[in-house]
Amino acid sequence: MDRFEFITQSPAMIRTESITFDGNAGIIDCAIDFPAVQSGGWALVLHPHPLHGGARDNKIVTTIARACLQRGMVVVRPNFRGVGVSQGAFDAAVGETADMASLVDQFSQRYPHLAAGQWVLAGFSFGTSVAAQLYSLLAEQHARVPDALLLFGSAVDRFAFRPVHVPAHTLLVHGENDEVVPLAEAMQFARAHQLPMVVVPDGSHFFHGKLLALKQILQTRLAALQPSGS
Repeated sequence: MDRFEFITQSPAMIRTESITFDGNAGIIDCAIDFPAVQSGGWALVLHPHPLHGGARDNKIVTTIARACLQRGMVVVRPNFRGVGVSQGAFDAAVGETADMASLVDQFSQRYPHLAAGQWVLAGFSFGTSVAAQLYSLLAEQHARVPDALLLFGSAVDRFAFRPVHVPAHTLLVHGENDEVVPLAEAMQFARAHQLPMVVVPDGSHFFHGKLLALKQILQTRLAALQPSGS
C-alpha cells in the first residue's frame, strides 16, 4: 500500500503519494504531488546536497513544487542516493544524474499522458548540477528535453563531471548574499553560458525570508511556458 502525505494549498488539498523508481544503485524514493485539477504536464524538482541535510522536503524544493502544482502540473520530488529509503551512496552527481535519466524514462512509460505535456526540470544548490547535466545528457542523446530549466542557488560547476550545455531560456536565480555559493561564482557560470540571472536582493543561499519573492519569480517564468504541442 502506498503511503500518503499532504501539502496544504488553498483552496484545495494537494494529494501526495510515495512512489519508487529503479536507479542504478537501487530504489529511488520519491514523492509525487497531484494538483486538485490537472492541466497536463509534470515537473521534476531536485534537492540540495545529500550529505548536508538535503532532501525532497527542503523548503526551496517545496516552494518550486507548489508553484508548479498551481499550474496544474504533477510534481516528482526524488530523494537522491542515501536519503530516505533511496538506495546507494552519494556519488558527487555522477550516479545521481544517471538515476534521474532512468527516472525520466520510467516516468514516461508509467505516465505517458503526463510525459506528453509540458515538462519542467528544476534544481536547488547541488540539485542544479544534476539538473543541468541531465539536460545536457538528454540533448546529446536527442531525447526530449525539458520545456523549462530552473536553477536556484546554482552549484553546477562544483559537481560537473561532463560538458554542460543549457538552453538560453534557463531561469537562473541567486541570492545576493549567498554564503554557500558566492554570487561571483554564480555570475561566472552565467557568463560562461551567456545566461541572464535574477539576483534576489539580500537573499541568502536558502533564501531566508525571500520565499514569496522566489514564488513570484517562478510564477512569472511558468506563465511564459508555451502550450503543449506548440
